Amino acid sequence: MLLDRSSRPVGLTPAGKLYLDLCRTVIRQEEEFHKNLERIKNRVEGEVRVASIYSIGLSEMTRARELFASRYPGVGLRVLYEHPDRVYEAVTAGDADLGLVSYPQGNRHLAVAPWREEEMAVAASPWHPLAQTAILVPSDIEGHDFVAFDEGLRIRREIDRFFREQDVELRIAMHFDNIQTIKEAVALGSGISVLPARTMQNEIEQGRLVAVPLLAPELRRPLGILYRKRRRLSVAVRAFLDLLLALPEPAAPRPERLPVRR
Repeated sequence: MLLDRSSRPVGLTPAGKLYLDLCRTVIRQEEEFHKNLERIKNRVEGEVRVASIYSIGLSEMTRARELFASRYPGVGLRVLYEHPDRVYEAVTAGDADLGLVSYPQGNRHLAVAPWREEEMAVAASPWHPLAQTAILVPSDIEGHDFVAFDEGLRIRREIDRFFREQDVELRIAMHFDNIQTIKEAVALGSGISVLPARTMQNEIEQGRLVAVPLLAPELRRPLGILYRKRRRLSVAVRAFLDLLLALPEPAAPRPERLPVRR
């Protein structure tokens, strides 16, 4: 018997008191169970694999990695630096969860999350004649040796198309498949180039390059984030994607001009 009906009001028998204590314990444990289950559901763990072209990875991943690690210490972040074609292949094959590319193009396997558009500027050695110019127009480029991207790259086609529409003929002196090598060639005096201004920040601070604004607002480099269309993103991957999309765009460098060497 759980209830003692011999008194008024009705009380509990010793067995009833034991059962009441048991019920209270079960209710507390159930509440604790649901709290812990909710924490597990919201916990971000695992690994995020990112394939990135060199210029984005080198300029963006340091601050993104630090911020992500501070928010989600239980998640590993692995970044692969690849040629643009390989980034598409890695995401399509499932070797990477996200891909960071310029001039992104979706297809039947891949979707694109638009990210940002980068200002382009003329890259020059501090001692190049154009380095002391406050602002350039496309026609100012003509007649100067130009360090270009390889012809197979989308950025090369977009730059060529832009100058062709401006009736400017580029004098290609050499060409490379990545921004880092182009910056080195320009710093050594092999010619000028047109690059995303953000990617020149380190060389500008070192006094090795100057970024001269180009009066061409339509010449910008769009960036995007690739992911598989029919593959559900894990909580960790979704968290990193959201972090990237929320990162404020860094200001383009505006260095002081160095004196012309005579």
